[in-house]
Formats: sequence, C-alpha cells, structure tokens
Amino acid sequence: MTRPDVLKAAQDNLWMHFTRHGSYEGAEVPMIVRGDGAYIYDVHGKRYLDGLAGLFVVQVGHGRAELAEAAAKQAQELAFFPLWSYAHPKAAELAARLAELTPGDLNRVFFTTGGGEAVESAWKLAKQYFKTQGKPLKTKVVSRSIAYHGTPQGALSITGIPALKQMFEPLVPGALKAPNTNLYRADDISGLPGMEKDPEAFGRWAADQIARAIEMEGPDTVAAVFVEPVQNAGGCFPPPPGYFQRLREICDQYDVLLVSDEVICAFGRLGTMFGGQKFDYVPDIITCAKGLTSGYAPIGAMIASERLFEPFRSGTGMFAHGYTFGGHPVASAVALANLDIFEREDLLGHVTANEPVFRRTLERLLDLPIVGDVRGSGYFYGIELVKDRSTKQTFNEEESERLLRGFLSKALYEAGLYCRADDRGDPVVQLAPPLICGPKEFDEMESILRSVLTEAWARL
Repeated sequence: MTRPDVLKAAQDNLWMHFTRHGSYEGAEVPMIVRGDGAYIYDVHGKRYLDGLAGLFVVQVGHGRAELAEAAAKQAQELAFFPLWSYAHPKAAELAARLAELTPGDLNRVFFTTGGGEAVESAWKLAKQYFKTQGKPLKTKVVSRSIAYHGTPQGALSITGIPALKQMFEPLVPGALKAPNTNLYRADDISGLPGMEKDPEAFGRWAADQIARAIEMEGPDTVAAVFVEPVQNAGGCFPPPPGYFQRLREICDQYDVLLVSDEVICAFGRLGTMFGGQKFDYVPDIITCAKGLTSGYAPIGAMIASERLFEPFRSGTGMFAHGYTFGGHPVASAVALANLDIFEREDLLGHVTANEPVFRRTLERLLDLPIVGDVRGSGYFYGIELVKDRSTKQTFNEEESERLLRGFLSKALYEAGLYCRADDRGDPVVQLAPPLICGPKEFDEMESILRSVLTEAWARL
C-alpha cells in the first residue's frame, strides 16, 4: 500500500486499543514505521525518543537484528506447535532458564501470550490449588486501589480502576480492594496525619489493611493477594520500607498466596531480573510478559512455586487451562535471544548504575510549579502534576480533560517524546525508557518535559 493508502486504512479499518477514535476525526492517525535503539520514526520521517519503551516493553531497544534472526531461524525449523500434552525444545529451554533466574522455588513456568492472560491464569490456579487442598471456599483475591492488572474478565475484576470496569460489569465476583502505597498522598489515604513523613509506618499501615480485608472476608475464603512491585496505574508507587516483608508475613499467616504481578516490573525495568528481587521478597507466583522478548514477539508467563505444582505432578490431576499460542516456538526463541542480550550487555548493571542519574535528572523538574512529585524505581518513573504544590490540590475533571487529554499527550509527542500522560488516579506523566538509555537520553527527556510542562502551566 502507498502511504496515503496506509493512513486511510488506519482511519477506515483499524480499531485501536484504549483509543478515542473521535480525536482523529478529520486528523491523521499517528503512524510509527521504524525503530532504532531508543528512538522511533513516524511515517513522515520525524524522530521521537521512546520514553515508554513502547508500552514498558522494548527493554533492549528497537532494531535488534539478532532478535529478528532468532525468530526467522525458529520459524524455518518449527513455526508452531502447542504445549497441549506435547512439548517443544524452545519452550522447555526457556522454562529452565527462567527457573534459574527466579527467586526461591518458583520453577514451574506456565506460558501465555500476554500479561492479562498470566494474571487470569494465576487466579484460576489459586482457586484450583486450594480445592485440591480441601479448602474449596478459598476463591477470593485482594488487590490494591487504582492498580491495573489486565483486561480479561478475571484480571479486570482484580484491576482497581472503576472507570475501566463499569462498561463490562458484571465482572467475576470475589475481587476485594485495599489501599495502595502512594506515599505522596499517604495522609489522605490513611486518614492519619504524619504518614507522609514516616514511610515505614505507612508501609506497615498499608500492608495491615490487606490483612484487615482478609479478616473481614474470612481467611477461609481468600485465595490470593495480587500486587505489583511498583504499582503502575496512578503513577509509579514504590513500596515503603518493610511493606513486602509484612505482606509476606500476612499471606503466610492466613494461608493466602502472594502473587507478584511483574508484567511491567520484571526483566530489568527495576534493575533486577524480577521485581520482587529489588525489594527482597519471594512470592508464590510471578506473572510476567512484556520485556521477556522486548516486544519482538508476544509471550507471557505465570511462574509458580513447586508446592503449587505438586497436586498436578502425578495421578489424574490436571490444570484444565491453556492458550493455543502460549509458549509459541518462535516467541520462545526470541525470548532466549533477548535474555542473551541482557547477559552479554549487563543491562541489569546498566540500569542499577544509571538509576540515580535518571532520578536526579527528573527531579530537576521539581522547580516547576505544576510538578508535585517525582517517584519510581529503576527505569520506571512517574511525575505527578498538581494545581497547587503547597496543598497538593489536583485538577478537576474539566481541567484534566483540557490539560492532559486535550493538550499534554499530543504536545509531548509533537515535541519529540513518546510517553504517557495519564489520569487513572491523580494526573501523572509516566516514563519507562528502553534499558539501553543513559544520561544523554535522560537530559533529552527532561528538556522536552520542561518545555511542554511550562506551556501547560501557562495554559492552566
């Protein structure tokens, strides 16, 4: 197709995800055609810094020929075969490699094609596991307010963002919510003055609210707690000190599975291979996807501890669940090649060394009146925007519509930065660049953000 044909097809035939198509009436749909390292290029040849790694995905950067070559080689050898009662070498090899990298005894890898499917799989496994243990009432799950865990009906129930769920109700019952760990607004969340100045006390309080939720429902009815190492929605909430250690104690006390949803936080995003390793906790299940192949092929996984696999190890027991393309041979081959790059280029070490530089660079924006907070971990940061820094007053709905959706996202893109301006919770700009980035790219991000946020404040 010619360029005009492609642009017309985007208007007439393509149904994009989480997209207000009305915003493109009479306007061209942005069309990205090429990527190289930390940069992407549109159909007109304009270059943009990829400040979101696609969607928290492209860890090793764009244009890696060896990942494409790994896909082509595997497709010639075995293009497809399902993991339904049969195995193929690349899935087995990838499972073994992941088991070596995971903490504790999380050695059993159930492949999916994405993160939402991994979360869905984890809830189903939790339900079936407890039935095998003679505890059939343990079916409910606890997650956190504003947290995003995916779009399938079960994962959407676990998601804590009401606006994303109301059009699809009724959802799967049994998904409970507890407070998140937004330290910037800890006083309001807890209702206890002084929490914002005492992170450890706030962490203890927030973890204990999950215990309260379990107790209120009855521990004999709760199967699992789903948490991200750093919560994405709402703008990158790191855990306060001691939070996950207390949460591990609570889950052990009530015989509840701790599920670490690492669809974003795994594979180097925080400077560790798995997010839980950054904060020194071992979950019972890890859900992951995105960075496992750096986006060069779709794959996800639910990684479970040995004890959760035990009921299925022998006899006639079966986890009656699966996906046609889970553990696809081509995607598995790409994942293995992607992990080779991680090791060869020491990307974990690179992120760990540069994390303080990234933070300091973004914290320079705190001199702008519209910037209330800069928070995050590794290469995963959120910048919360406020109307009044002294009171932390946020924007009303009309202002958010005009400022974030009507101006900010488009203005950042036009200025050469692809990132996310989001108001699921409080208004934030989220940044998660490819892991190959360094001080040069950080300075470029800060410069563009400074210019656009200054204009946004003037418009406000």
